[in-house]
Amino acid sequence: MRKAVGRAAILAAIIATPAAAQSDQAPETVTVTASHLPSAVGQAAFSTVALSQDQLATYDQLDAALEQVPGVSLFRRTTSLSANPTTQGVSLRAIAPSAASRALVLLDGVPLNDPFGGWVIWSALPPEDIGGADIVRGAGSGPYGSGALTGTILLRERDSTDGISEADVSAGSLDTYRAGASGGTEWGPVKLFASGSAEHTNGWIPVEPDSRGPADNDVRFNAGSASLRGETDLGGGITATARVGYYDLLQGAGLVGAESTAQGETASLTVARKAEGDSIGWRVQTWLINSNLSNISVSTSNTPVLQASTTPADDQYKTPALGWGWNAAALGARGNFRWEAGADLRDDNGQSYELYSFSTALDHYLDARRSGGQSIVTGVYGEGAYESGAWLATLGARLDYWATSQGHLLQDVIASGTILTDTDYAGRDGTVPTGRAGLKYSFDDSDSEYLRVAAYAGFRTPTLNELYRPFRVGNVVTNANAALTPEKLDGVEVGWGGTTDIVTWSTTGFWNTLHDAVENATLTPSTCASGNGTCEEQRQNVGEIDALGLEAEANEAIASDFAFREAVAWTDARVHPGAAAPLLTGKRPAQAPGAVITAGAHWEPISPLSFDADLRWVSAQYEDDLNTIKLGSALTMDVRADWRFADGVSLYGKIDNALDAKVATGNTTGVINIGAPRIFEIGVEYAD
Repeated sequence: MRKAVGRAAILAAIIATPAAAQSDQAPETVTVTASHLPSAVGQAAFSTVALSQDQLATYDQLDAALEQVPGVSLFRRTTSLSANPTTQGVSLRAIAPSAASRALVLLDGVPLNDPFGGWVIWSALPPEDIGGADIVRGAGSGPYGSGALTGTILLRERDSTDGISEADVSAGSLDTYRAGASGGTEWGPVKLFASGSAEHTNGWIPVEPDSRGPADNDVRFNAGSASLRGETDLGGGITATARVGYYDLLQGAGLVGAESTAQGETASLTVARKAEGDSIGWRVQTWLINSNLSNISVSTSNTPVLQASTTPADDQYKTPALGWGWNAAALGARGNFRWEAGADLRDDNGQSYELYSFSTALDHYLDARRSGGQSIVTGVYGEGAYESGAWLATLGARLDYWATSQGHLLQDVIASGTILTDTDYAGRDGTVPTGRAGLKYSFDDSDSEYLRVAAYAGFRTPTLNELYRPFRVGNVVTNANAALTPEKLDGVEVGWGGTTDIVTWSTTGFWNTLHDAVENATLTPSTCASGNGTCEEQRQNVGEIDALGLEAEANEAIASDFAFREAVAWTDARVHPGAAAPLLTGKRPAQAPGAVITAGAHWEPISPLSFDADLRWVSAQYEDDLNTIKLGSALTMDVRADWRFADGVSLYGKIDNALDAKVATGNTTGVINIGAPRIFEIGVEYAD
């Protein structure tokens, strides 16, 4: 769901090249502000895609806006409008999508991945609050911290404004309503900026009409968020920024009795001093995430008719989790050399409280479960970049220490208190060295054509959810594994791109290997393939996943009122498990499409009127690790018309999924789930 951008020049830059994303960097100046952190010193040597504030504001859901970049995706083919919170893990490059996220998401340096499960609650980040994003594809060592396994999404909050920055009110089919706004003011020496959003939809029944039964229901959605930021100058070039945020989410799962909720609060404090001349800049930041999740899942019966009824399977009635941490950095420049060095820590602690083993005869759950633990990752890093004439060279190294502790699984009989399982898992720890290097050559001073090469290594520790919590969704039981080891990724890539008066383009070829990949490995192949009975899985380090890929994008500003964009991401990822899971040899990772193609056009025939169209094609992918359940390819198109009837104010109408494509999003019970149907919407927006 998106709104029009008023200028073709902006639309033509929807997918920026690495060169364009870094064109404002100069080796002799390093700028730090408390609210917006600087780019990594050598970022231009890596595959970086920039999305501006206007490009993100064209969508109602931030995760949908990020999918303008092929390769950025949630675990499944649904956006946060209908995806269960526990499947909102974001990954890049389709190497091996994961509900726990194989990409790190930061908002002005603060990690947003949930402390218990690693997923991201995207409804907590309305586009009205976000001022831009840099998407760094490839393992991110150095300043980003652990978790940047397949890439890093660097979000920036909007700058403070005097008055309303953005406001949008809309309504549409499926009883869809949304309102969002942001703006700021000055209160003495403090600059304040606030944002808020609220959204409701009754959703749709995510099953084809001829496959529906009494058990099927709407994927309804209710979400709200609010944030407040204050920034002040402390003197001596030092600024301080404090930010607090809140979110609340309720979603229906599309089956009678199945729903989820998520609530949380975030807070951060940043103090920074910008570097001037040869002086050293520094930054100190601390943050916390307090989250809670509930999730009721059900199993379905296909007798006497398809999707005949549901039975409660698991009631995860609360999942309190607290993540907190800090980071500190010093950075500076001398001549053509820029550098950054620092340290960071993240401490996650949480547990899940659940009821399971539902008795239909007694009409209540028989057993209870409590599982969770603690995970700590802390590291130090250093990175430098040297730029001379046409050349940019960068090198960084990082060393992390990780530890898990307090892991436990307690299961008992509710009525009698009899202990069924009482396991305290031994703590484990280790160190992981990582690093990255890049070299870029520009053929001329304007960077109209360049070549670059990069190599990198990164790692991710398994989440508390993966380590300690068994669970059931529908007819699929997934067992935890406290013996999981951290995932590691190393890779190389080569890029070529440039800019002319009309076209901006880039291509990147990459080879990545994911070591000790954590996957849901099937334990009962015949049951899982048939969809009849209970399918059992366990999280396992299945071995290696090799991925060969190609990314390419081009943007053409044909005229001041007409622009195109096209992009493609192709990834051939294959599992090489060895003795760990021999049945997976040569298989594609679950939920990993082979290719994604996006395209868009903007036309402004007369000054007040503009039209926009977006296409997205996703190739076939597999629901399961054994590649027995295939989800077909899907093509969707969104269209929109805007009429600017006053200064900064527009009336718009749009159709999402205008082709009414039936996008297969899942198949865990033998019934294919489908994504959003055609949705009509009208609204009014104001943009400063």
